Amino acid sequence: MNSKDLTKLSEHLLLLVKQKKNTTATRLSLRSLTLENLIDNLVNDNLKKVFWINLYNAFYQILREENINKKTIYTRKVIPIANKLFSLDDIEHGILRRFRYKYSLGYFPNLFIKNHIKKLAVNTIDYRIHFALNCGAKSCPPIAFYTEKNIHNQLDVATRSFLESETLFFDATKEVHVTKLFKWFLKDFGGYNGIKEIFKTQLNKDINTYTIRFKPYSWEDDLYNFTVD
Repeated sequence: MNSKDLTKLSEHLLLLVKQKKNTTATRLSLRSLTLENLIDNLVNDNLKKVFWINLYNAFYQILREENINKKTIYTRKVIPIANKLFSLDDIEHGILRRFRYKYSLGYFPNLFIKNHIKKLAVNTIDYRIHFALNCGAKSCPPIAFYTEKNIHNQLDVATRSFLESETLFFDATKEVHVTKLFKWFLKDFGGYNGIKEIFKTQLNKDINTYTIRFKPYSWEDDLYNFTVD
């Protein structure tokens, strides 16, 4: 498969999930790919982000439908792609976050990452992926369909939309209450100064003199939370 076929395949799986249709044939197509095919055709970060974001969002819903325990859903290697078994953590922290250690706030690499994950990983971490990945919880960003042609604009839209809906500004007291995603992946966002720059870039809001507070994260189930077309 060429790059267009691969990204279309990931989008098709997500569409089947949204429509609650049988995904068996598409999952078999993903399984029958070769690692070389992925490496040779997902040749830039945009292609990698499209392919893996769509698959992450699709497989989270699939695994929940298969009654995978919420406590182990991220770490179980039960996603067959290119004759390898991936976990959701492999996709998020290994590929899309360039093998960052999950619990290091983004500051340290995972020293025990598999070689095929390294070969598939993005070259540069894009903080906007955190506003595109959906883990089925109420505080998660909604699910969208990402395409190679529009990935940059789509990630900007996802970022702005999520920040607008999840941020509380208290101008009188100079406080801003933000999603806890910023705390969990602090280095991905460039630290506290990076967070402030993101608000200026994405929302045209100057919070340089504000104190940043992190909101509680709701893990209440909110499955099939797709954006409105």
